[in-house]
Amino acid sequence: MPEPQAAILARRDVIVAGLRALLPDACVIADETGRRAYECDAVSAYRQLPLAVVLPRNTAEVSAVLRYCHEEGVPVVPRGAGTSLSGGALPVADGIILGLGKLNKILDIDFANRAVVAQPGVTNLGITNAVQHAGFYYAPDPSSQIACTIGGNVAENSGGVHCLKYGLTTNNILGVELVQMDGTVLRFGGKALEAGGYDWLGLLTGSEGLLGVVTEVTVRILRKPATARALLLGFPSSEQGGDCVGKIIAAGIIPGGMEMMDRPAIHATEAFVNVGYPLDVEALLIVELDGPPVEVDYLIERVSAIADSCSAVTKRISVNEAERMAFWAGRKAAFPAAGRISPDYLCMDGTIPRRALSQVLTRMTELSKQYGLGLANVFHAGDGNLHPLILFDANKPGEFEKAEAFGADILRLCVDVGGVLTGEHGVGVEKRELMPCMFSEIDLDQQKRVKEAFDPQGLLNPGKVFPLLHRCAEGGQMHVAGGAIPHPDLPRF
Repeated sequence: MPEPQAAILARRDVIVAGLRALLPDACVIADETGRRAYECDAVSAYRQLPLAVVLPRNTAEVSAVLRYCHEEGVPVVPRGAGTSLSGGALPVADGIILGLGKLNKILDIDFANRAVVAQPGVTNLGITNAVQHAGFYYAPDPSSQIACTIGGNVAENSGGVHCLKYGLTTNNILGVELVQMDGTVLRFGGKALEAGGYDWLGLLTGSEGLLGVVTEVTVRILRKPATARALLLGFPSSEQGGDCVGKIIAAGIIPGGMEMMDRPAIHATEAFVNVGYPLDVEALLIVELDGPPVEVDYLIERVSAIADSCSAVTKRISVNEAERMAFWAGRKAAFPAAGRISPDYLCMDGTIPRRALSQVLTRMTELSKQYGLGLANVFHAGDGNLHPLILFDANKPGEFEKAEAFGADILRLCVDVGGVLTGEHGVGVEKRELMPCMFSEIDLDQQKRVKEAFDPQGLLNPGKVFPLLHRCAEGGQMHVAGGAIPHPDLPRF
């Protein structure tokens, strides 16, 4: 992370007093024990105590805090539920955490316009729970949907098991209220399906808290499909399972969800939830089909035939809603289930073209042997979004570093086959130094210019997304500490 500014650290008491002048005492956390709860997000391997934590209760208080920090030059890290899997909410030592958990109300439910207006601290599943009595739901469903918040979903452009057919967050939001670093409140979009002018929502979704703080989100809700049934398909190899995925899509079938797990993930998950997954297969594919009953019945027959052509050795079709939900219960619990087979794991997030699935799975197996670390694969097969779980023991010297190197090789592999570094977890800290693998210096410079247009001082979520070496020359400037330039061995330009 960037070196903390000594001048800000020295003014800590003054800054905390200034924040307490804006918010009730209960909304400002300055003691070490209280701050410790905010020292990391779901990537707990990286930890850093923030200067202070503030918990505003409304947009006006968010605006006041940001304006104060802008005037004082204090960095700000926005935080939702802390479920980020890329270190996106990792604090900086000379900055505050701006927690949005108190902005947790649904402000409006508009069935006529099929829209819900919610504050950023509302959980993903909370939106569906609020509208399901009327036969509606919110489509994006990350595995952490019981805990992750809609504001964090906007920051990371979260997806989920049903993103293949119904899209990621960017395809399901209609408007946002955004507070800039100087305290200015802006609104983009609304309840209309399309907004004129620039695609501000497309820019802001997935911006990882670098451009502003979202204080209100308008999302699109959908009618629950008339029927939904799932197939559980087992294959003798991951390659055959991957081939089945490609053939289903090539046949013009777009399932509501299509997920895949390999043998280690299957065994860990079945031991965790006991839903009846087959344990004698190398790959398990869950395919959900939804729509009118007659269409679903027809598509089940077609998918079954495709699975047979790919040498499927087991096949189960859900006969009721309880069984369908049981199929998904295992997949949703795959990440915590991995804790049964390894003391620690890193959850990666790369996306590849579907045609490269077999090739990438084979290469990842080779890398697993090369690094001497276990690997369990769980991924959104339909859109090529991989979530390899690298298994290691942090108590063994050097294993965490090996796991990081292994993960970096997986992400480079994704880019090499025509994919990208992330599908839904974001870049954050985890993938920051790999950005040059995917983007040229010109690309990164253009992205940084957008960041500077919203946040000229670079105070919002510093240390994320952009490689640190790239930051050295931003705006023609270089940070010199103690009379020594950083990395003196590197050629200058």
